[in-house]
Amino acid sequence: MHPQTLRQYDRLGLVEPARTPGGGRRYSARDVAQLREIQRLSQDEGVNLAGIKRIMDLEREVTVMRAELTSVIDELRRARSQLAELRAVTGPFRRASTDIVLWQGKRR
Repeated sequence: MHPQTLRQYDRLGLVEPARTPGGGRRYSARDVAQLREIQRLSQDEGVNLAGIKRIMDLEREVTVMRAELTSVIDELRRARSQLAELRAVTGPFRRASTDIVLWQGKRR
């Protein structure tokens, strides 16, 4: 990849390489994989750089949302388990009915 292309991707925030003390860019294996995906989207799929940035932002959002969903599902499972335990403990003391009956007193 041409150095100017790399600088442009860096400027647009498509990739964020580490920096040396002198300001040089150092690309990790993850950065290289990301650059390959950018190149694939651009050359093979015909997506412009703004579209690529949007795609990458949405992919990051999906990753975060999946992690949050996993956390919520785990919390729900724990809550259901606790509820089942509470129901098992309160079983013998549970009221037979929860109907509301209007007391009218004695009729004359």
